Amino acid sequence: MTMIDFTDYKAAKAQILSAEFEDADPRDVLRAAFKTLFVGERVALVTSFGAESAVLLHMAAQVDRTIPVVSVDTGKLFGETRRYRRKLVERLGLTNLRVVEPEPEPLAQADPKGVLWHQNADACCHVRKVVPLARALDGVDVWLSGRKRYQASSRERLPMFEAEEGRIKVNPLANWTRDDLDGYFDAHDLPRHPLEADGYLSIGCQPCTEPVAPGEDPRAGRWRGQAKTECGIHTVLYSQGGGI
Repeated sequence: MTMIDFTDYKAAKAQILSAEFEDADPRDVLRAAFKTLFVGERVALVTSFGAESAVLLHMAAQVDRTIPVVSVDTGKLFGETRRYRRKLVERLGLTNLRVVEPEPEPLAQADPKGVLWHQNADACCHVRKVVPLARALDGVDVWLSGRKRYQASSRERLPMFEAEEGRIKVNPLANWTRDDLDGYFDAHDLPRHPLEADGYLSIGCQPCTEPVAPGEDPRAGRWRGQAKTECGIHTVLYSQGGGI
């Protein structure tokens, strides 16, 4: 009997779906993901509750407020982000939020003084974000991300669907621009992250996030002065020829 390579199958499926939905409205992508494309599979939405997160969360809430929403609290988040998270969850009526944190023992071993971010940002992201998210996604078949192509040069070839580590990842907002997002915020009177007014256009952990200057990539304030551009949960750089 011929064995099926599910990695190849999911990569092929992601390519087909990306072509089919390339010009689709994000709300149609969301409805398809939750209602038709992956029936019988476990689907979750992953969010940082950052500057643009309200758009995808609002769209998801219109489809189903019980959608599993996963968010990592690294222990280094801005207080404003935690308060914004509470505000959005209440405003949108989301009922299935799961906030995951690093496990205390591995964290104490890797970062006993809480300054690993200064010594080795990759290692800090790994223990505080990558490992907890992997634990939270155990058993999840499909996860939705809020990434967009316009955010940085490293994301300019981001597909609508991709296969990664045995799962399909869906990026419903991949082809949306800043103007699209601003228009959606205004049309639905969504609250903004409080740090956005101070120039924080991409908001991660407090020690590694700075405001951006006019004309910079929205993510230019993340890990300022380092070659690092991603925390590690998104591992493929499409602008450098990666992808499926």
